[in-house]
Amino acid sequence: MNEWWQKPLQELTPTQWEALCDGCGRCCLHKLQDEDSGEVFYTRVSCRYLDTTSCRCTDYPRRSALVPDCVTLTPGNQEPLGWLPPTCAYRLRARGEPLRDWHPLLSGDPESVHRAGISVRGRTLPEDHVHPDSHEEHIIHWVDEEAR
Repeated sequence: MNEWWQKPLQELTPTQWEALCDGCGRCCLHKLQDEDSGEVFYTRVSCRYLDTTSCRCTDYPRRSALVPDCVTLTPGNQEPLGWLPPTCAYRLRARGEPLRDWHPLLSGDPESVHRAGISVRGRTLPEDHVHPDSHEEHIIHWVDEEAR
């Protein structure tokens, strides 16, 4: 049986598209990019609108208006996905790869992403507590999540 989450991203309904989000909250962390290599580094500094318990945006419908740098992903949005974490369902599906076993669509449990240690729950600093010039001090390196 071909489950809907295996369909090409462009064929998903808005509801199906939103359901692909695993709720890890990593996309809501401030990131730094090396100007020479293009490599993206995550920091533990979170967007002010990230609820660090649920790992969801507290004002999701208005996120792009409130945070000009917030990227709104859509099925038709062909923006490079390299800034998304390697475990992100949008990135995986764009590469034709399967979802991870801990993904709520497979586990049936929205807490599975947290139990697997993928989410940012309990591991962030709010952006209003960190000086913008000190973000480099807060770069984090995730455990080899490709294998999870």
